[in-house]
Amino acid sequence: MPRPVEPDAALFGAGFVHRFLPGRVVFGAGSLDRVAIEVEALGVRRALVVATNSARAAADVVEAQLGDLFASRIDGVAQHVPTEVAENARTKAREVDADAVVAIGGGSAIGLAKAIALTGAGVVVVAVPTTYAGSEMTPVWGETTGGRKSTGTDVRVLPRVVVYDPVLSRGLPLKVTAASVANAIAHCVEAVWTPKADPITELSAVEGLRALSNGLRDVLRDPGDLDARSNLLYGACLAGSALATAGTGLHHKLCHLLGGTYNLPHAETHAAVLPQVARVNASSVPQAKTRLEAALGTTDLAGGLFDLFQAAGVPTTLRELGLTEAQVAEAAAAFAPTDNPIPVTEDLVREILTRAWSGTRP
Repeated sequence: MPRPVEPDAALFGAGFVHRFLPGRVVFGAGSLDRVAIEVEALGVRRALVVATNSARAAADVVEAQLGDLFASRIDGVAQHVPTEVAENARTKAREVDADAVVAIGGGSAIGLAKAIALTGAGVVVVAVPTTYAGSEMTPVWGETTGGRKSTGTDVRVLPRVVVYDPVLSRGLPLKVTAASVANAIAHCVEAVWTPKADPITELSAVEGLRALSNGLRDVLRDPGDLDARSNLLYGACLAGSALATAGTGLHHKLCHLLGGTYNLPHAETHAAVLPQVARVNASSVPQAKTRLEAALGTTDLAGGLFDLFQAAGVPTTLRELGLTEAQVAEAAAAFAPTDNPIPVTEDLVREILTRAWSGTRP
């Protein structure tokens, strides 16, 4: 793996506060076989398995491994964690007296597990990610009610153990892979300009972007390259870790608004919006911008992101994702101000979304 870039010593002079979050990571090909061991080590009595449809084979393996610890299973999840889906899952967890949820799949499966842990007293989460969403490393939860997505942070939803097995993502279609990597890259980029960003989160973000961009290019050449898939999971882990501490800002809040209100696909929305947000924000953090550009292999962060996503075949326009031009103005008017390196106004949001809608290269 490439060597990480050292943060500028000048950043230490200003002082910073960094919070390390608790958790255990088990990484490597074949790690799926360790899931039951990790669950048992937590002192779990009854484990509910939540799996995406694409992860059913892996869920079958884990179910068999768990033996007497297996309580029940939920197959199939929904994007953006609709409240009705979350409530049904919570009810199921109570009915089977689950004190753990093993989530196998992408961000939607892990998000549903978090929804259960958020209200279930003492319920712990074990995550087995099969995509590169990175939510397995964060205490951030999200839920959508009536077309509006609410998010929050609660350490109860932070997975106690994350098992990364690159074999599970080896067969992930290129289209899904590229979109998921765009999601993870957004975690890295936004993590350098939030109010809680610090030299440690920046280091993770820069190295995460390097691993993700290199891994994506390698996977595009050979989708079955296990080393490339490992690099992507490594990058996703770093990206999620950076975001977990640095928090979210303008970019993620825009994507949550668009996803929750207009049901746009979460990962693809990141690819369309991120280059446009980077265009207006990156110059406010020049040192981090330079490091991110070096990791990406470009001299123009916003343009380089746009070009990488286009080369990977990820939609770079909100229009392709189903958003109408009228909804651009509607979303800009509905967006609430948030902390950002430059003031967030309705005009700025409209400009970002208009460019993201039309797919204008930054």
